[in-house]
Amino acid sequence: MQLDHATGWCRGVRHCPSPNFNQRPDGEISLLVIHNISLPPGQFGTGKVQQFFQNCLPCDEHPFFEEIANLQVSAHFLIERDGAITQFVSCLERAWHAGVSCFADRQSCNDFSIGIELEGTDEKPFSEAQYDSLISLCRLLQQAYPAITPERVCGHSDIAPGRKTDPGPAFDWQRLRTASIVA
Repeated sequence: MQLDHATGWCRGVRHCPSPNFNQRPDGEISLLVIHNISLPPGQFGTGKVQQFFQNCLPCDEHPFFEEIANLQVSAHFLIERDGAITQFVSCLERAWHAGVSCFADRQSCNDFSIGIELEGTDEKPFSEAQYDSLISLCRLLQQAYPAITPERVCGHSDIAPGRKTDPGPAFDWQRLRTASIVA
């Protein structure tokens, strides 16, 4: 896996471009936010996350899909249970993953962050393959964007407390600390 610095797209991962992005206001990339997602909730390998990020989710297939039908969201990356990585938005662009958020007294974390979704839930442990891919991806992004120091790798719950809980208690932060990804 390699990052093309000119385009912000990674080589060696699947590309599934999302229309849900826009330009970063200052071009700054200094925060990495880890999330979890599964569609329908608690189900894996359905391909529905990809459809959701492309605004193509078939709302009539599940009652939950009707609840989220009008949302336009994306993340830069998704890591599936088997460790496969999909990129939806160039790292140079602003993906719509954080929502109302704040980190170190700065609002609107989408402006300066990269979002990584792990296919999963708050309660179910993530797979070995996901951690392997996450560690590799984090290292690549930290090398490319040195402002993403270990102190600037966090969960969605850290930047939107009370509103979001992911990546959840099943996420092994110690594993990332051991890999020197987070402080």
